[in-house]
Amino acid sequence: MNPNVFDDPRITAVGLLFEVHAGLSARFAAQLDEHGLSPVEFEVLTRLARSPGAQLRMTDLAAQTSLSTSGVTRVVDRMERDGLLTRRACHSDRRSSFAVVTPAGLSRLDACLPGHLQLIEDWFTGQLDPSALEAVLDGLRRVRDAVNPCATAGSNGDSDEAAEPC
Repeated sequence: MNPNVFDDPRITAVGLLFEVHAGLSARFAAQLDEHGLSPVEFEVLTRLARSPGAQLRMTDLAAQTSLSTSGVTRVVDRMERDGLLTRRACHSDRRSSFAVVTPAGLSRLDACLPGHLQLIEDWFTGQLDPSALEAVLDGLRRVRDAVNPCATAGSNGDSDEAAEPC
């Protein structure tokens, strides 16, 4: 085997991506735990809070996260028991329902967000000048859209009744 094959920039790019993800994830998890949230719960709250009406169809929430539809159901069940989310029926499709952030969920998100944003600044965005950050964001969006075309499902305001599922 040619030892230079491991110097391929494609391997380096993916390796660096994994290393960055692991490092950031560890820092984020510790900070979120201080606020009683797991990384998945934070992701769900953030995705919902950033969506029109602070809600998404359960299928769109699954498409936007790394969770399966059954995984989203389990997380939403737990978060609903904790008072962070509620469900709302979809009027045009009885098979669908929406996950909706409650005031308690927004309050929990507001409490942990300053520390989370500081970690992002310290360990990610603050490491890049504005043009480098813009290039990283552009590249990540293009890769994200290629590997997960449903990653923004429901976030355009059409998530209520008429949107097609991803």
